[in-house]
Formats: sequence, structure tokens, C-alpha cells
Amino acid sequence: MARIGDRVDETGTLLRDGAGFVLNRDRGGCWRLNLHRVPVDHVAKHVRIIGVVVDEDMVDVEGVSGTG
Repeated sequence: MARIGDRVDETGTLLRDGAGFVLNRDRGGCWRLNLHRVPVDHVAKHVRIIGVVVDEDMVDVEGVSGTG
């Protein structure tokens, strides 16, 4: 289990969740995402996120990229 301050580099499916976004992780579970830019091109697609855990289930995302 990741702890606050841990770096995250994960893949999964980016989904809208109400007014925000979540990553449905390939390894199971999901992260709520704090995104600084709205990644409309990546919604409902397989992506890689890089960021830092800022809460029990939230990642402050530094980057989002498609996986292929």
C-alpha cells in the first residue's frame, strides 16, 4: 500500500468520476486523481500516470500519457 509522499508510476484506464477523474489501475483498485490539466484526449483510454500520493487514495498527477 502506498503512503503519502510515495511516487506513483502506474497504468490503467482513465475514467470520469463526477466532476473529477480516477485511474482504474491495471494492478487492481483505483486512484482518485488531482489533475492540473484536463486530459480529454485520454478519457476512457489506457494511460500511464506519474505523480505523488497526497491522500489515502489520491494522487497529485504530474503527467498523463497514452500507452499506445
